[in-house]
Amino acid sequence: MAESSTLSGEKELQIRWMGKVRYRDALALQQAINRFEQGNYLLLLEHHPVYTMGIRASLDNLNIEPEKVGAELEKANRGGDITFHGPGQLVGYPLLQLDSKRGGGMADTAAYVHTIESLLIETCQYFGIQDVGRIKRYPGVWVEPNGLNPRKIAAIGVRLNKARTMHGFALNVKTDMTFYDHIIPCGITEYGVTSLEKEGIHATMKEVVDLVSAKAEKLWSPKKASRADVSWEYVTDAEMALLQIDRDFKETDTGRKPDWMKVKLDTGPEYRRLKNLMKEKQLVTVCEEAGCPNIFDCWNDGTATFMIGGERCTRACGFCLVDTRKPNPLDLDEPGRVAAAVSEMGLKHAVITAVARDDIKDGGAEHFAKTIDLIRRTNPLQR
Repeated sequence: MAESSTLSGEKELQIRWMGKVRYRDALALQQAINRFEQGNYLLLLEHHPVYTMGIRASLDNLNIEPEKVGAELEKANRGGDITFHGPGQLVGYPLLQLDSKRGGGMADTAAYVHTIESLLIETCQYFGIQDVGRIKRYPGVWVEPNGLNPRKIAAIGVRLNKARTMHGFALNVKTDMTFYDHIIPCGITEYGVTSLEKEGIHATMKEVVDLVSAKAEKLWSPKKASRADVSWEYVTDAEMALLQIDRDFKETDTGRKPDWMKVKLDTGPEYRRLKNLMKEKQLVTVCEEAGCPNIFDCWNDGTATFMIGGERCTRACGFCLVDTRKPNPLDLDEPGRVAAAVSEMGLKHAVITAVARDDIKDGGAEHFAKTIDLIRRTNPLQR
């Protein structure tokens, strides 16, 4: 087993499989956890196609406009040059408080990277790649590191601040390797890249996640780790899902459906009035942001669920359509506009919800209380 990194405190490791998450959203989540939570986490996920550039990266190592291949380009405050993240690649972000008297200096960073390399080397060996290891001058994990054709199977780029870790590793499981044709991965010109699939290993993402989670628990958790996953049926094996959809489509009777199965799209006058009211007062509703299919029924009945705190959430729940990225500052006039809207709508009761605001010390509680207070003051007869 890989050598263990010493953690500060006795907090158990919290492992979270998050499915597919945009790079910038995962970065915002890391920043929020390290700023406010300070627990020990391992975030495991896949990214939408993205090229990321470390603090010393050169654009000379990128030979295409990313959008032409359906990818984004993001800067990262980690070490290393340019690399690729995308579907079929397991990305791991350990957010740990290391026990260090040096405060997270170069020696701590090197030891921490060595630990991650060991974890990934053992993972590859478990799945059948025996000739796998390190190349001294290049961090990461390599297949045939001492052979004629070394190739990187896992990249590592980390950052330590006061012994608190951020960023992490990316292990190619079943990745579209053509994305690497457009960059010089990690700025290394003499060696190529590979994946478990390319090496003849047909492991599923869940199998790899389960193994990495078990090894991480032994490395970084003083007691049994806490693990939570988004639905695997939704986030894994996209090709199989598409094939199933195609089969279902072919088997579906494309004739006329009975009337009781049809829902009429009704954008009547009340719906339009509410939509204009929300736009006029610059308000956000969960009806719109979460893509609720019942919006037409509710709005035509004169009801709506207000969502305060902005339209950007600091969390990335796999079941929700609300935008997840760094939020804007709180709009201090919003509570008054919500109260005025409740009055104009003549509501006997109002439903108020909010995005998660982990970037604020009180999580937005004061903003919530102010909104409720102003609604009651403005509408004293409506409870």
